[in-house]
Amino acid sequence: MFRPWLLGPVIVASPVVQADLVRTLVASGRAATRFRSEIGTQITGVVQRIPVREGQAVRAGDTLIILDDTESRALERQAAGQVQQATAQVRQLREFTLPSAQQALAQSRASLLSIEAAFNRNLTAQGFDTQAALDEARKNLDVARAAVRSAELAVVASAPGGSAAAVVSTQLAQAQAAFAATRTRVGYRAILAPRAGILIARNVEVGDVAQIGKALMLLSPSGAVSIEVQIDEKNLAQVAVGQAALVSADAYPTQRFPATVSFVNPGVDLLRASVEVQLAVPDAPAYLRQDMTVSVDIQTARRAGAIIAASADIHDIGTTAPWVLVTRSGHARRQAVTIGLTSAGRAEIVHGLAAGDLLVPTTASKVRDGHRIRVQAVSSTAARTVP
Repeated sequence: MFRPWLLGPVIVASPVVQADLVRTLVASGRAATRFRSEIGTQITGVVQRIPVREGQAVRAGDTLIILDDTESRALERQAAGQVQQATAQVRQLREFTLPSAQQALAQSRASLLSIEAAFNRNLTAQGFDTQAALDEARKNLDVARAAVRSAELAVVASAPGGSAAAVVSTQLAQAQAAFAATRTRVGYRAILAPRAGILIARNVEVGDVAQIGKALMLLSPSGAVSIEVQIDEKNLAQVAVGQAALVSADAYPTQRFPATVSFVNPGVDLLRASVEVQLAVPDAPAYLRQDMTVSVDIQTARRAGAIIAASADIHDIGTTAPWVLVTRSGHARRQAVTIGLTSAGRAEIVHGLAAGDLLVPTTASKVRDGHRIRVQAVSSTAARTVP
């Protein structure tokens, strides 16, 4: 009489396959730009208009806030008047004062020549009648010579490079500088976006007094985005700069985008026993926002054409002597294995198995080495994972 139980228990075997095995490290973190820009004012003024709203994307140079400019416009007009006044003084010196001084010099020289000639004639002819007349003549001659020297000094002072010209030129330069400063202040009434980005915070309303040193808005610049995650320090040896990763935002879990590990912090957070890792996102999706929560799968290792078994089918996998039960000619045979890379419930078998071998699952706890077994079916999953 045939007894099926003599042929051993029926099992569903798991196949050993050959395929590429990728080990990934899963972590969660947030999206962050490299820096944030606090938008402030360089002058104190009353907020007149705010043409943007929180959450709006802006371009570099877009107007964010407009301040009341009544006072700055008045100062600009005053400074413009001072420039006109100083300019008029320069023109007056060049067109009137200098020509007048030159004419006075010419007259003084002519008068001096006339007085000198008369003095010399009287002195060489009959002389002067009295000592008083001689003294008077000499006095007139000295006065004429002094007048010439005074006229010469006036010409030198009024000429380009002279002291008077330097004074009015300095006054003009000061007035022009003051005018430029007031015009710059007028320009400060319009607060512009320093770069393209998204306004993620707004701390000002129309009618508020904008003060120097106070952050009015917070801008998250567009461009290069990074992902910041914390990994357990026990996984530090697996992570290296340059590794590829796939990222998904919790708000859009089905949309994944690539990233690359760009920085591994050399320090360890003592409180969390974790290490900060940053990933660069070369082409961030439009929906990605500052501080969004994201999940990251970092590809830490890859084996092409590896011999792979399900981790759940390996006995003592966490020890130095792992083993499996492999089917051989209707019997279960114990086989020591060497494990390489492990990932997501799958293990690379470096030695001990070949593609196509069938393993007795560890759930068949009554099967021992040498027992007869019957393979009823083969698991449809290439390498089963732990549920």
